Amino acid sequence: MVKKLRGITWNHTRGYVSVVAASQRYMELHADVEITWDKRSLQHFADYPIQKLAEEYDLLIIDHPWAGFAADKNILVPLDQVLPSEFMADQAANTVGKSHLSYNFDGYQSALAVDAATPVASYRADLFANDGLSLPETWEELIVLAKTSKVAFAGIPIDTLMNFYMLCYTQDEEPFISKESVISIDMGLQVLDQLRELTNYCTPEMLDWNPIKLMEVMSTRNDIYYCPFAYGYSNYARRGYSKYVVRSTDMVSIGDHGKLRSTLGGTGLAVSVKCAQMDDALNFAMFTANAGIQKTIYFESGGQPGHRAAWLDEEINRQTQNYYKDTLPALDRAYMRPRYSGYFHFQDHAGGVVRDYIRYGGNPKEVLAKMDSLYRESLKEDHP
Repeated sequence: MVKKLRGITWNHTRGYVSVVAASQRYMELHADVEITWDKRSLQHFADYPIQKLAEEYDLLIIDHPWAGFAADKNILVPLDQVLPSEFMADQAANTVGKSHLSYNFDGYQSALAVDAATPVASYRADLFANDGLSLPETWEELIVLAKTSKVAFAGIPIDTLMNFYMLCYTQDEEPFISKESVISIDMGLQVLDQLRELTNYCTPEMLDWNPIKLMEVMSTRNDIYYCPFAYGYSNYARRGYSKYVVRSTDMVSIGDHGKLRSTLGGTGLAVSVKCAQMDDALNFAMFTANAGIQKTIYFESGGQPGHRAAWLDEEINRQTQNYYKDTLPALDRAYMRPRYSGYFHFQDHAGGVVRDYIRYGGNPKEVLAKMDSLYRESLKEDHP
């Protein structure tokens, strides 16, 4: 009898081909198991309710802010309770930044960090060389470069919100510390001004770009030289993946605060509590997350591994223009978003408020007030 598992992931080489390849190899080693994968858009990945997906799918690639909701509603298997302690210790010891921890909410480990990412800087080395330009190292140098119309970043609402978090956190104010407001008025006004100034020097197109679209533009056109921060994709640094190679590195520094501290992303592999073939699902999760597969089949099939051994691997770095070594410091200092059960109410609505301001202007104090209102509403949804 064939034991069937269904998985859901997101629609990009990094998110889809990697898990399909791992599944194919797993099935070759376990002839009685059949694993199939569906895919959804990047936007659906960010905001589609996982409780609905967990009703239909056994394996889920998820975003870590769902961790609190998953724990609260008991819809994903608590992996810390069912996987070997030695395996879980290895995952924790070899995390990239807070990737492993990000799926642990109050001791409930809802996923394994099979993919790691945070916004990093990306650039076209060939264009910089042709024009005799140097990469910006400070926020001031970034603004100077942006004034030449060579800079863009991902500007859809969710990415704009992540950039808001980044600038607050870098400049010594962590968001969401208070139960009443997202950030202090002074810091909020400062960050909105910084984002709006930079945006004004960039192509308006980017306000409708997600990170994938941004990378596709940079790797096929010759007008965008530099992206100061967008969720990194090592795929575009690989030979043959796109028309032009896009390299990535660490971000600029700002004032006396050091380099930007962007907002952690990445994805985790979770198992639905409704899975009928639980042993096989758990075994496949461990198979995909272990260092051997992460450094080989998973990476070679377009994945962006979550195991630290892969990020330090010489061959992986050779194939990606040192993407992993050059961006690892940004991952290690990245800010981890809130993960309480009602958080997505805030994230789903606040991004549009910030993006509209940096696009159209308006009253920044009203923007902050609206964000605070959404935040308080989300806290009420934490435990309905």
